[in-house]
Amino acid sequence: MTAVQSDRSVAEAIDRGDAWCVIGAGPHGLSALKALLQNGIDADGFEHEAEVGGNWNFGADNSRVYESTHLISSKPFTQFPDFPMPDRFPDYPSHRQIKHYFTAYACHFGLSDRITFGTDVVACVPVDDGVAWLVTVRDRATSVDTTFRYAGVVVANGHNWFPKTPQYPGQHTFTGQILHSAEYKGADVLRGRRVVVVGAGNTGCDVAVESAQNAVHTWHSTRRGYYYNPKYAMGRPSDQTADLLLALRMPLWLRRQMFKATLRLTVGDFEKFGLKKPDHEFFETHPIVNQQLPYYVGHGDITPVDDVERFESDAVVFTDGTRAEADLVVFCTGYLVQFPFLDEQWLNWSGDHPQLFLQMFTPAYSNLVVSGLIQPDSGQWTLAHWQGQTIARYIVASRERPAVAQRLRDRVTEEAERRFTAGTEYKDSTRHYYEVAHQDYLSALEATIRDLEEPR
Repeated sequence: MTAVQSDRSVAEAIDRGDAWCVIGAGPHGLSALKALLQNGIDADGFEHEAEVGGNWNFGADNSRVYESTHLISSKPFTQFPDFPMPDRFPDYPSHRQIKHYFTAYACHFGLSDRITFGTDVVACVPVDDGVAWLVTVRDRATSVDTTFRYAGVVVANGHNWFPKTPQYPGQHTFTGQILHSAEYKGADVLRGRRVVVVGAGNTGCDVAVESAQNAVHTWHSTRRGYYYNPKYAMGRPSDQTADLLLALRMPLWLRRQMFKATLRLTVGDFEKFGLKKPDHEFFETHPIVNQQLPYYVGHGDITPVDDVERFESDAVVFTDGTRAEADLVVFCTGYLVQFPFLDEQWLNWSGDHPQLFLQMFTPAYSNLVVSGLIQPDSGQWTLAHWQGQTIARYIVASRERPAVAQRLRDRVTEEAERRFTAGTEYKDSTRHYYEVAHQDYLSALEATIRDLEEPR
């Protein structure tokens, strides 16, 4: 935005006074908007799509769920603490059930009337020495821009929508089809094909399993070995079992041994299936919850292979020398964080990711906060709820107890690099920049809220 444009925007901006802007109506945007309103803070929401749901709004432009998507964390560990999922929902609800849940949440708390749908946020610019923000939005139907002046901005546009697409030698010569999982919506594209699936995250394993059920053959390309965890362990959803062991204060080494023993008893030795031996300890990567992948490897429907070395016109060649004559490649290689409406410097970027206190607060501006830049080892939306509450209590403290709010600001720069890993060192990768151990992170949010509520 040029200086001339900025001056014009200032003059034409609709002044919303002390109100805050919330960008996004996925789970983090909804919970932030609700928390602000509940704490007496006026707020408006803006959402690209026509409905709430964010990534769980199947079929929408920026939704990355596919037809068979279900939660990988169980219902009680995923739901908002003040809005339980219906009893009729299974342990691991489908994306359709989750979309219904978010719609009900927005209705119950009266949020939809505060959200402008079908709207893109195209620019956020600080004005008056950072006292306020000019937020320019564009109506998707009319392409008309409108600029508002807000006291602050909560960014909740999600971090799983901008594809991270690798480039390999010869890739441009490949005559088959190449997709990123962002474009994958269901098994129809797999049927009758010879498929290479690249990537071993939860999406990569899901797509490989669906391909095994539908394709002529499937090759699954991974850089390292992983633990493929069952959805149930010891008679209950596995995340509930893991939390029970935490509640019993079992040390990390013992919990690792117990989960390894469970896998040995239920699956066996991964290497005997042709899968790679994990090059890390349990809990050092984001959990992969997929007990079907070893099953289909064992049936010969999935061939495990190494990382891609190069493409040929009709084949993919891997670093282990394997050559797959394929006509479809699906890159399940994750996403990069993007905030196209913000200058990177305002979010304290380091390399290809921002460094924020509590994964939320930037040193640059006291009235610019991010919600949702986390990837927990358990359910997400309990943390979304408490992120929203932390933001709201911080705004209240800024208005009513400035000295208390300043204590948090003093920590923002000092602790921007703090990780919430409960003593575990995660493998270095882009998907682990935002990894948090849920109990460690929740404790940090609780302590922050308690501090912000002190009278002085």
